[in-house]
Amino acid sequence: MAIPFPEISPNAFVIPGVDLPIRWYALAYIAGLLAGWRIIVALMKRPKLWGGRIPMPPEKVEDLLTAVILGVILGGRLGYVLFYDLPTYVADPLAVFRVWEGGMAFHGGFLGVVVAGIWFCRRHGYPALSVGDAFALVAPIGLLFGRVANFIKPELWGRPTDAALGVIFPGQAAQTCMGWAGQVDGFCARHPSQLYEAGLEGLVLGAVLWGLMARGALQRPGLLMGVFLMGYGLARAFVELFRQPDVQFTSPTNPIGYALQFGEFGLTMGQILSIPMVLVGLAFVLIARVKA
Repeated sequence: MAIPFPEISPNAFVIPGVDLPIRWYALAYIAGLLAGWRIIVALMKRPKLWGGRIPMPPEKVEDLLTAVILGVILGGRLGYVLFYDLPTYVADPLAVFRVWEGGMAFHGGFLGVVVAGIWFCRRHGYPALSVGDAFALVAPIGLLFGRVANFIKPELWGRPTDAALGVIFPGQAAQTCMGWAGQVDGFCARHPSQLYEAGLEGLVLGAVLWGLMARGALQRPGLLMGVFLMGYGLARAFVELFRQPDVQFTSPTNPIGYALQFGEFGLTMGQILSIPMVLVGLAFVLIARVKA
């Protein structure tokens, strides 16, 4: 009982003449950023959503987008280096700049966006919490596109499984099953953890946030940002139970890939980085409710 991997090329198309492939992963980043930009512009044109006064002029959102792009790229790369594979990059510092080889971390990209957003708001005198709420509304769109692109690539696949939802990914994912007993002829099905994350972090969390916005949540600065932080942290921590661990954290005594282990139990790096998000998000929600 397994689902064959669909025959989807990792390249969305190839630019004729120069033979330059454009990958779905790149398009996911571009589509997420552009969609977020246009939605935030639309939000800034509706003062009633904010209780009568918009946080920033719509024409300034384009400048904010530039800062966010830098935050995503620099934060995502540095986050991967620091959180997931620091010894490798200490041994070969120039590898930090070889981004075409892969290696981006959501938590690092998120911190990069936070820094860029705070800098932009302080420079122009805009309310950071309200701008953060606007970010929270559009972030699930980028997460949805990004996780689907992870699936198409494919990368960040799940652990081996014999469940009906298991997918037989091509190449290394199917052939490297860590001695799992359920493999057949050296191949195994795996949880499509990328799609689990697309559903929880993108569709479900997005629906919750937009539902709260419809009920006037933008008039409580920091509320939507807090809900996003809590929702993403909980969703990511849950999906980590099904996601294949990063190879640098695995060993014969730690096949689950715990970054922090307590006997037979432990936490993956994704779960460790998500716990502060949940706690900070809870604090934002409580403060927003008290101030309201």
